[in-house]
Amino acid sequence: MKVNMLLSKLFILVKLIVMVLCELENETMKIRKLSDGMKLSIASAAYQIEGAWNVADKSPSIWDIISHKPNVINDGTTGDDACKSYEYYKRDIEMIKFLGVDSYRFSISWPRILPTGFPNKISDNGVRYYNNVINELLANGIEPIVTIYHWDLPQSLQDLGGWANPLIANWFEDYSRILFKTFGDRVKTWITINEPKQIGLFGYGLSYLAPRLNIHGVGEYITAKHMLLAHARVWHLYDEQFRPQQKGTIGITIATDFRTGMTESPEDIQAGSDAMDFEVGLYAHPIFSADGDFPESVKRRVAKRSKEQGFGRSRLPKFTDEEIEFVKGTSDFYGFNHYSTRFYTREGFAPGTYPVPSFDDDLGAVSSYKNYTPAAIIHCTEIPKGMRQALNWVKESCNNPPVMITENGFGTLGGLQDKDRVRYIMRYIDSVLDAVDDGVNVTMYTVWSLMDNFEWVNGLRIKFGIFETDYDSNMKTRRPRLSAFWFRHLVATRTLDPNFEAQFLNLEF
Repeated sequence: MKVNMLLSKLFILVKLIVMVLCELENETMKIRKLSDGMKLSIASAAYQIEGAWNVADKSPSIWDIISHKPNVINDGTTGDDACKSYEYYKRDIEMIKFLGVDSYRFSISWPRILPTGFPNKISDNGVRYYNNVINELLANGIEPIVTIYHWDLPQSLQDLGGWANPLIANWFEDYSRILFKTFGDRVKTWITINEPKQIGLFGYGLSYLAPRLNIHGVGEYITAKHMLLAHARVWHLYDEQFRPQQKGTIGITIATDFRTGMTESPEDIQAGSDAMDFEVGLYAHPIFSADGDFPESVKRRVAKRSKEQGFGRSRLPKFTDEEIEFVKGTSDFYGFNHYSTRFYTREGFAPGTYPVPSFDDDLGAVSSYKNYTPAAIIHCTEIPKGMRQALNWVKESCNNPPVMITENGFGTLGGLQDKDRVRYIMRYIDSVLDAVDDGVNVTMYTVWSLMDNFEWVNGLRIKFGIFETDYDSNMKTRRPRLSAFWFRHLVATRTLDPNFEAQFLNLEF
C-alpha cells in the first residue's frame, strides 16, 4: 500500500514537472497564425509511389535498372509496386482531400510519357493516367503542382550519357514541351528539376543514387552546368511559348539544407560559407544572383585543386558570357527543400581525407551534426533554427525571391503514434514563421510526404509518410498517422498552438 501511495505521489510530481516544463517552453514558442498568403501542401514523386514499372508501354528508368541489381537498395526492395498509386490514385486524392491542403506536388515520369525518351512516341496510357490524376485533383479543389523531373530518367537516355551529355538540354526541352501542350491548360505551377545537387553529386560524382557512376570530382560539375542550361531552356520555352496563354509559373527546386561553421572562429565561419556555396550556391547563384555564374569561391577552390592535381584546366566547366545571361533570372520562385543543418570546420581536414579529386576534397572541410540527436535517417536530424537561417540565406544571396518550400519532413522507422514527426514539423514551421518575420517571402509550405514510399537507396524501410503504407497488403493499404490528424488541424486552423499539441498529443515541448 505504501509503495502504491509513493508511486502515485511520484507520478503526480512528475506530471507537475512536465506541465511546468511545457509552460516554460511555451513562453518562447507562442501561438502563431500563418500568413494568409502562405499555402499549405503535401508532396510525392512518381517513382516513389506509382509502381506499375512495366505496365503498358512504359520503358525502364534508371531507378528501375539499379533497384533490380543486387546489393544496391539497403533492404533489397524495389519500386516495382511501391504504393501502387498508378492503380489507386483516387485513394491518394481522397487522403489529400481529408487533409484539406491547398495543393499537391507530384512528379511526372519521363519514361511513362515518352517510352523512347524522345517525342517520336507519346504514350496514350501515360497521358491518360496523368490526365486522370490532374482532373481528379481539380475536381476535389486541389491545385496540382507538377515536377517535370524527379530523378527517373529514361534508361535509354542514360545510355547516351544522361545529364553528362550536353544534348540533354534538347531532350529535356522536347519532353517539357509535350507536358506543357498536354497538361498546361490545367497545371499552373511547374518545377523543372528537383534537387540538381543530389542528381549530380550523388548519381554522377558518387555511387549513392542512380545512375551510380562514381566519377568524383568531374561528373558532379559537368552535370551541374548541363542541368542549369536544361532548366533555363525549359524556362524560356514556357515563358515565350506557353505562359502568354496558360498564365502559369515555373521554377526550380534546390536542396537548401543549411551549412554553417562548427564554431564562431573566422576559419570555421568561412568553411560554412564555402559549404553553402558548394552545396547550394553552385545551383542557385547562376539563376538568382545579379551577376550569374558559379560562385567565386567554388570557381577559385576547384581551379586551385585542379591545377595542384595536374589537370590542364579547372574540372568545373565554364559558362560563356552568353550562357550566363541565358541562365540568369530563369525561375519565377525559389523551390526550397530543407531537412537539417550540418556544421563545418577545416580543422581535421587534410589531403586524402576524401577521394582525390572530389567535391568534398575541393571544399576542403569536414562536417558533422554536432551532438544533436540523430534521426532514423541522418539528414532529418532535428535542428529547427537551420530552417530560418537557410531561408535568410536565400533572401540575402538570391535577391529575396518568392520561396515555395516544396519539401520538409521527417523519416522514421514506422508506427502510427509519430509524435517525433509532429514535433519536428511544428518546430520547423515555427522557424519558417520566424523567417517570414525577418522579411523572407515564403509563399508555400509542403510536408514530405503524403505516404510512406520507396525512399531511394533506403528502400521501403524508412517512413516519411503522414499516412502509413502497409506494404504487406496487396492494395498497399494506407492508414493516417497521428501527424495526419495534426496536419489536418493545422490546415483548418492555420494556427501553430503549442498548448494544443501539449494537451492533445501529450507532447513534451
